[in-house]
Amino acid sequence: MLLRLLAPRLRPHRPLLVLLVALQLVQSLASLALPALNAGVIDHGVLRGDTDRVLGGGAVMIAVTLLQAVAAAAATCTGARIAMGVARDLRSEVFRRVQDFSARERGRFGAASLITRTTNDVQQIQTFAVLALTMLVAAPLLCAGGIAMALRQDVPLAFVLLLSVPVMTGAVGTVVLRMRPLFRGMQERVDRANRVLREQITGVRVVRAFVRDRHERERFAAANDELLAVGLRAGRFQALMFPTVLIVWQLTTVALVYVGAHRIDSGALRPGELFAFLGYMLQTSMSVMMVLFLLMHMPRAEAGAERVREVLDTLPSVVPPADPVRVLPGPGRLDIEGVGFRYPGAEEPVLTDVELVARPGETTAIIGSTGSG
Repeated sequence: MLLRLLAPRLRPHRPLLVLLVALQLVQSLASLALPALNAGVIDHGVLRGDTDRVLGGGAVMIAVTLLQAVAAAAATCTGARIAMGVARDLRSEVFRRVQDFSARERGRFGAASLITRTTNDVQQIQTFAVLALTMLVAAPLLCAGGIAMALRQDVPLAFVLLLSVPVMTGAVGTVVLRMRPLFRGMQERVDRANRVLREQITGVRVVRAFVRDRHERERFAAANDELLAVGLRAGRFQALMFPTVLIVWQLTTVALVYVGAHRIDSGALRPGELFAFLGYMLQTSMSVMMVLFLLMHMPRAEAGAERVREVLDTLPSVVPPADPVRVLPGPGRLDIEGVGFRYPGAEEPVLTDVELVARPGETTAIIGSTGSG
């Protein structure tokens, strides 16, 4: 649902998407080059006491780091611009669709829910789009490139790294699946809190006239507490993600240092290669954490996308005719004969055979029974 909603709205931004991919390629390749450069400085400069090699290698590393920083900053700005443009277009589409709704559709959703879907739900989609676009190429390339470069450095150590990736993915995937229904419920409770607050603001005079202040405070407190409860449950699951990743990451680091120390002692590995391997392990872990951070926001964005798509897919029950009646040049007269009204889903109409004449220059009022509104 989320990707189907975003894909057609990304097409107008193709030039910026191409620029974004190019910037992220530069950023990722520069990141992958740094550990290898560091290994060369250690093995061929520090261990041999070659100061010129250390200074030259350090200067190259500084240049590559600056290139990486510039590319990363430009990619972030480009991704944010694309995401905000998509959110702007999405808000405009929802607004135009709501403008076409009849009273039936507006009553079905409710004003509070339509406001939430146009603002809060679209904001969740925008946040996800920013994260997804800024990690579009960087995360998979860093992960695949880090593993490939790690295999190039030392195959036995690479197997230790490969074991940690599925463990992190499985643990976080379980948490994400549990969070998805909670975020859907959270958006529904945001609707309710907005509805209660809107009713209290619009009906403040009636509330004060009938001394219902305490009752209305209790209503809002109940809606607020429900939103808090669901938010806390989702927050607890979110809180499990980063500690889980960090524990696996630290245990992997300990295992790599232990195995690497034995291989250095046996002469099968050089110290610089171990440092480079740890750098690639860090890059692989960071890419996994980037994806996990994206997955943390995905359930709430999916819930928002479902709710926004529900509005966009709803067709108005009252459609203007293709060939409308022309407006008369002079003052008009309105005649209504045999008109009825029935609520959606009702078996019988509440009004039948209504006849009404509204003449020019007259004021016509419809009066119902007490309490009819």
